[in-house]
Amino acid sequence: MLSLSLPPSLSLCSLSLSLSLSLSLCVSPGNIFVVSLAVADLLVAIYPYPLVLTSIFHKGWNLGYVHCQISGFLMGVSVIGSIFNITGIAINRYCYICHSLKYDKLYSDKNSVCYVLLIWALTIVAIVPNLFVGSLQYDPRVYSCTFEQSASSAYTIAVVFFHFILPIMIVTYCYLRIWILVIQVRRRVKPDNRPKLTPHDVRNFVTMFVVFVLFAVCWAPLNFIGLAVAINPEVVVPLIPEWLFVASYFMAYFNSCLNAIVYGMLNQNFRREYKRIVVSVCTARIFFHGSSNDATERLKSKPSPLITNNNQVKVESV
Repeated sequence: MLSLSLPPSLSLCSLSLSLSLSLSLCVSPGNIFVVSLAVADLLVAIYPYPLVLTSIFHKGWNLGYVHCQISGFLMGVSVIGSIFNITGIAINRYCYICHSLKYDKLYSDKNSVCYVLLIWALTIVAIVPNLFVGSLQYDPRVYSCTFEQSASSAYTIAVVFFHFILPIMIVTYCYLRIWILVIQVRRRVKPDNRPKLTPHDVRNFVTMFVVFVLFAVCWAPLNFIGLAVAINPEVVVPLIPEWLFVASYFMAYFNSCLNAIVYGMLNQNFRREYKRIVVSVCTARIFFHGSSNDATERLKSKPSPLITNNNQVKVESV
């Protein structure tokens, strides 16, 4: 949450997740939040990744202040957008399972689109203060423009609370209530009021729950480091070894890669779509390779016009 860039090695995983989401999911009121989460994961591949790669190759940032601010801003949009979308997914699942009678009214197609737009509006509002606080700075330890934890103690504490702790509390409450209801349904504690929970609903819930748990585990170290730095930067900053910050940084952004793996392992639709994409890519390579070989063979077997003309000249001269 505090560090606002992704390792370039994760871009393929984010791209795979987003492609699978776009191709395999029907954009229903519930799935639109998952698609929005995929967009947040893919956003960093459009602009910031090439700049980070350039920084790595040149062993430093040589693209100027403006590119640094834009790169850090888009990284922040991706990160905050991810946690806000995960929160939106948890609330959606909570309403779907615990308040099923009101779900269709709360999450109509129009309302769902409005909710997603609200998520992205709040994301932009949450990132804009970075441009005025001056917290987006180049960090040579991670070769990217990132959130400087010691730039403003008050702002860093606000970032950790509103962009990590509060969403985690909301998501935890939603999933805790869902788990309680699922256990009650399984044990038939309230058979008369038992909601209609299909195995498909339970699998989807488990998938999104695992996504949330991995996000919390991956992002917790970096946020707690930022919180400690914000409370007492003069004392804490010298005590934090460089390897710990770098490890927590890459651990946090490795979460974008884990999302694709989780969906592939726990969701049959994603596994089928991953297989289709792999088969399509392999088939396309074989097709183009075969076409190029056929074209080469045809060129080899076709007589040269120059040789034919020369032969004709020789025959006529004889």
